[in-house]
Amino acid sequence: MRTPQFWYRSPGTLSTLLAPLGWLYAAATAIRVRRSAQGYHAACPVICVGNLNAGGTGKTPTVIALAERLRFRQKSVVIVSKGYGAQREGAWFVNPQADTAHDVGDEPLMMSAFATTVVSPDRLAGIQLAESDGAHVILMDDGFQSPAVRKDLALVVVDALQGFGNGKCIPAGPLREPVAAGLRRADLLLSVGSAEHQNQFKMPDDTHVPRVQGQLVPLPTGMPWSGIRAIAFAGIGLPEKFFRTLRSAGVVLEGEHSLGDHEPISRALFDRLYREAQAKGAQLVTTEKDAIKLPPDLRALVMPFPVRLAIEDWSEIDAAFDQLGL
Repeated sequence: MRTPQFWYRSPGTLSTLLAPLGWLYAAATAIRVRRSAQGYHAACPVICVGNLNAGGTGKTPTVIALAERLRFRQKSVVIVSKGYGAQREGAWFVNPQADTAHDVGDEPLMMSAFATTVVSPDRLAGIQLAESDGAHVILMDDGFQSPAVRKDLALVVVDALQGFGNGKCIPAGPLREPVAAGLRRADLLLSVGSAEHQNQFKMPDDTHVPRVQGQLVPLPTGMPWSGIRAIAFAGIGLPEKFFRTLRSAGVVLEGEHSLGDHEPISRALFDRLYREAQAKGAQLVTTEKDAIKLPPDLRALVMPFPVRLAIEDWSEIDAAFDQLGL
């Protein structure tokens, strides 16, 4: 799915017409959330990395950053993901040496490089499989609105530049539920963006959830990105974020191609992008998430641009870990 551009503009005719459907969506979410008190209580702490917006906030880099922070604290971490697009059924551990993005989904395959990762369309089954592995802590990728499992710590991620969009619920806007209702259940709010965008971000009124700030920064690989001419493509929630990051690293973009989130990259599409790059004397560049979806022979023709989440101040998160005994 490609994120509708009107979601992140001032409310207009289309969002107003769709607003009644958004109210119904919000009501359905509220009913589902009320059942969360009866959700499964795992034997170890469950940390949920979720969002109020539909995609594009930076959940995957956040999960990776938290996994590394917990491993630094010498905790055994298991990540649980629904595995969007995965072709298998049931709950299983990702094998990063044997599994492909087609098997388990692009994001779980990425995350499995940093911590043991379980894929399960059924969140409860995934949590129980993670428990069987002797996890000290479970990182639940998404699922903030799911009633299946009780969360011991809920961290909501938002893009600092886009914020909560036009403030309306799907399909009139990007929200899965109203901001006030969601943040009342959150323990921490993580805004992701540059210093400039962090300064522009406005905390919702009457919100007392602590805010943590983070920024996606290029992973040092020894590659001198500045001055490289590139054709960039990205199949993430907000591809514009990836293009901004490339430009901030000094990459000269000769073309930008926004794909749908998790969109498969067919050979026909790849061939078209490759021919454009050849014609312009440019390098094909994409996200880690998109590169991992490509077969090995095509992956060799593309430069992935890896980024990591840099947290400005870990004190709020560390304090939350301490309270959970982690």
